[in-house]
Amino acid sequence: MKKNEKAVLEGAHFFTGNHAACEGAIAAGCRFVSGYPITPSTGVIERIALRFPFVGGVFIQMEDELASSIALQGAVWAGEKAMTITSGPGLYLMMEHIGLAVITETPCVFVDVQRGGPSTGLPTLPGQADMMQARWGSHGDYEIIALAPDSPQECFDFIITAFNLAEQFRIPVMFMMDECIGHMSEKVVIPPADKIEITPRRYTKLPPEQYLLYKPEKDLVPAMVKAGDGYHFHVTGLTHDERGYPVISAECQAELIPRLVDKIRLNEKKIRMLKMDIPDDSEVVIISYGITSRVVTLAIEMAKKEGIKVGSLRLIVVWPFPEEVIKDIAKRVKAIVVVEMNYGQVFYEVERVSAGNAKVILVPHAGGTVHKPDEVYKSIIEAVK
Repeated sequence: MKKNEKAVLEGAHFFTGNHAACEGAIAAGCRFVSGYPITPSTGVIERIALRFPFVGGVFIQMEDELASSIALQGAVWAGEKAMTITSGPGLYLMMEHIGLAVITETPCVFVDVQRGGPSTGLPTLPGQADMMQARWGSHGDYEIIALAPDSPQECFDFIITAFNLAEQFRIPVMFMMDECIGHMSEKVVIPPADKIEITPRRYTKLPPEQYLLYKPEKDLVPAMVKAGDGYHFHVTGLTHDERGYPVISAECQAELIPRLVDKIRLNEKKIRMLKMDIPDDSEVVIISYGITSRVVTLAIEMAKKEGIKVGSLRLIVVWPFPEEVIKDIAKRVKAIVVVEMNYGQVFYEVERVSAGNAKVILVPHAGGTVHKPDEVYKSIIEAVK
């Protein structure tokens, strides 16, 4: 490779999901990555370390996940688009800094290539048991955005989406891959650079004497500044006013927290991404995400051959949760079958939102391998009895 080569490697390639995520991040404008190697996400870091010197990026291998999850936030406030990469055991070490990114409204991306857990668990085998950790791992009230790709092509496409959402809403975005998606190799088509939609950072146009760091615009999202531009600003994890100054009071909390929550909740329809194929006469709907969405397709075909009317819903954006969609489905079908590689995380959200209008069945899996289509098929049969 030559120095200063094109950042976007246009054309068709044969990439793993990990490598495709790296290329998508570069195409999105990411030029700073801090990380601590951990399987099965190491492939992302390895390719970042290979590619960044040639596209003007900076990669730093930090001493641990805590250092990684704070270093990228410093890079953001210095003007860079930034991300970190980890797996489940590293993600829960990062939770304090995810909360910090939420309250300071620091746009960044956390890539989690999930593996079997808990604790050290299965370092090189798949799992999907970080989904609730991604949503509620930090303390306090907040909203988060989390995406789950199901192919190397989507790793490229949707990590660009993750960076765009981070910039649009000034929020940390979780990119929830899994070991199967990270390590599988498939064709990935990268479009011309000028065809890739990139959301630029929203910087203020106000002069320093008029600017307030956390004064929201109409969409509840404040404009940013960066170090070195002549603005004086204070970034803190404490409850703060529009200047960014700590104000330890219930009144300030009541002003800040609803805005942080509402800027996501009120825009759920805009953020929503899903793939839905639910005929009007469906008896059962299968809900899945990530690698499980590829496994369930065969089970659905098996059920259709038996005359069972089955629909499918694949969650791409898992958080914020598409409550209105699930409520509508629950009123139309007899049962909803949730297939996920854990013992019930998204399942409980589906059950809550369905509110008894449809039977909700979990097809669990402890991780280490993927579901067998027969397992899903049997649950479909159980659902229609």
